[in-house]
Amino acid sequence: MSELSINKKSGWEDLSENEKNEIYNFANQYMNFLNIAKTEREVIKEAENLARQNGFKSINEYAELYPGDKVYYINRGKNIYLAVIGENSLEGGINIVGAHADSPRLDLKPNPLYQDGNLAYLKTHYYGGIKKYQWTAIPLAIHGIIVKENGEKIYVNIGENEQDPVFTITDLLPHLAKEQQQKKLSEAINAENLSILVGSIPDKDEEKDKVKNNILKILNKKYGIKEEDFVSSELEIVPAFKCRTLGLDESLIAGYGQDDKVCVYTALRAILNVQKPKKTAVCLFSDKEEIGSMGNTGMESHVFDTFIAELLNKTRINRPNLLDKVFCNSKMLSADVDAGLDPIYISVSDTHNAGYLGKGVSLNKYTGSGGKYNSSDANAEYVAEIRSMFNRNNIKFQVAELGKTDIGGGGTIAYILANKGVDVIDCGIPVLSMHAPYEVTCKYDVYAAYRAYEAFLNNR
Repeated sequence: MSELSINKKSGWEDLSENEKNEIYNFANQYMNFLNIAKTEREVIKEAENLARQNGFKSINEYAELYPGDKVYYINRGKNIYLAVIGENSLEGGINIVGAHADSPRLDLKPNPLYQDGNLAYLKTHYYGGIKKYQWTAIPLAIHGIIVKENGEKIYVNIGENEQDPVFTITDLLPHLAKEQQQKKLSEAINAENLSILVGSIPDKDEEKDKVKNNILKILNKKYGIKEEDFVSSELEIVPAFKCRTLGLDESLIAGYGQDDKVCVYTALRAILNVQKPKKTAVCLFSDKEEIGSMGNTGMESHVFDTFIAELLNKTRINRPNLLDKVFCNSKMLSADVDAGLDPIYISVSDTHNAGYLGKGVSLNKYTGSGGKYNSSDANAEYVAEIRSMFNRNNIKFQVAELGKTDIGGGGTIAYILANKGVDVIDCGIPVLSMHAPYEVTCKYDVYAAYRAYEAFLNNR
């Protein structure tokens, strides 16, 4: 009878020591990537570096494309699309793995610097779905760019090096927090109070805002900027924590931004191994997923369409309406994370339809909320195809939903590609403490995702 039931055994149980070592080694490389690439711009920069080291060239370096050619295109420093041209015509469709490079964080406001009392602060506007209280009283770093009026770009990364200063958002001491503790969690920390503490030394040459002016002088000396340059900057506040191995058995990973950089890294590593597939293999890493995928770097833009159209141009087969046909013949794994079942908060999960850490990749047939609102809902035929591929390649997987039906919900970029006619299913890994400054994943699942994306891109 057990042969008729779904095998829910942990993936760790059947591994040899060599397989465990391979998983641990892969996890170490992933953790190093997380420590280097905390923002979408850093992710794209590192992805380009790794791609070029593995034979990829910018699409602008090719006049024509042939099977086996490896190309990429970067959109405004925040998206990268990579492709390995297949033996078959693109007209028959392509295989796509798509993840997103952005993560919940705090962004500096356009006019962020101010003084209150004898302290200087930077105002922030939170980005994506966060629990505001989780961002207080932890070490923070500043990453991003400042673009001066003359177009010069200044790259900023403060708080990651051990010799750097860090920043923080102060919280109220328990002794004076009686009223605060009576509030809802969502109301205990006001969004306008998420200000970064940056200094306290006054400038003795100034009459007012002495601490603020001292900070401006420090910034001018270090970066050659003035206060107005903040207006044309993209400065992101992220946790200064390092990604680390978690647990006495070293089976888990704790780190910021694993939603969705875990899927970015595993998909990137997968396409780097693709040589000459039958169907053209494509990876895309988008921006703005955490705030609705809008804008010219979000998945709702038509830049990805332009990239695929350029592949059609340079393989010499393009004609009117062919792009639509390509999408209708294409298949995709929407590589985004799933809510891992947490026994401490089990009341929000349907235990029969939840993603468990250590049991492989999670397939989400649909996301959305309530009555499947705003979800693409993968067709049964396509689910069967993916299931068959995973079983054929001995890739452990589970099928899950994002919590109980009426408890909450969420979304990914899956529906955007489905709207173009692509067969899509969400395929990522379970995460604990999703959207928190310190998220938790399982090393076994990370490696399973890498193997899943590689099998899919290689048409195995």
